[in-house]
Amino acid sequence: MSRLLNWKTLLVVAGSVAACVAPLVMADLTFFMRTVLAAIVVTGLSMLMGYAGQASLGQGAFVAAGALTVAIGTTRLELPPLVALLLAPLVAAAFAALVGIPILRLQGHYLAFGTLALLLMVQAAMSAFDVLGGAFGISGIPAFGVAGTAFSGQLPYAYLALVCLGLVLTLTHRVVHSRFGRGVRALAGSETAAESAGVPVGRSKVAVFALSGAYAGLAGALSAFFTPYVSPDSFPAVESFTYVIMAVVGGLGTVWGGVIGAVVISVLLQVLNSVSSQPGLPPTAGPILQYATYGAVLIATLLFLPRGILPSASAALGAGRRRLGAGAGG
Repeated sequence: MSRLLNWKTLLVVAGSVAACVAPLVMADLTFFMRTVLAAIVVTGLSMLMGYAGQASLGQGAFVAAGALTVAIGTTRLELPPLVALLLAPLVAAAFAALVGIPILRLQGHYLAFGTLALLLMVQAAMSAFDVLGGAFGISGIPAFGVAGTAFSGQLPYAYLALVCLGLVLTLTHRVVHSRFGRGVRALAGSETAAESAGVPVGRSKVAVFALSGAYAGLAGALSAFFTPYVSPDSFPAVESFTYVIMAVVGGLGTVWGGVIGAVVISVLLQVLNSVSSQPGLPPTAGPILQYATYGAVLIATLLFLPRGILPSASAALGAGRRRLGAGAGG
């Protein structure tokens, strides 16, 4: 077990070093930022779906809540950027808790469709009300900065996003391994059994839903600063579907599964974008390739890696060590 933990630690350190070096060698950090922000959202979604057993197709609604907090707070309320950034996950968490009280009474695919409907309602509200941007959105969001020093260029945002991802992973690890986390894990097996064991089912589901919403709101806030424009089109439903695919591919119910899934799917999408932009291909090649690949990846994952990349890799490594140990003992 110690060797397995050492390998895991080594991989975490190697991945962290690679993530810190990557922004220094990349000319454009848009892809990097999208991947890190997706990892933040998917970490919360993996916790919600894997540990608490609650499905969500509408995490984009909470990403939008965080982005709108920054956009409205900095451009209309003239809040300092740091205050707006800190406020964004709190607003998104409060919004998730408020809507979670009624919507989490649903279960299974009814809950998934309910969260998707929530996202569509948020998009409709953003288009209809000028205070939320209206059809033209909100532009002119100032650069992020602290103590009067504003960020210049993409590089500071990349490292700010990495710091936020590190904080999210640390908090998730602590939550999962706390007494509250043990109660939440019981929800995925059987809510009835969890309730009989003394777990406050309703409050626990709302709390995890709010925490996953806070992560999404944080990602939305960082996105609003990085791309200083927020509109209803900034949060398409297909992006929320992508978050679910990332969580499933990486491994539901794991702290690092969301990061792995976000990296794998983001790289895959980048490759598909490069292929679809080749001369001679029709404009519809990109969406067709994207949707077809989503289906193929999901089917392949469910058939060959039903638990996701990270749990399957850990199980394979553990089985290999046991076989080596048995061979050495023989």
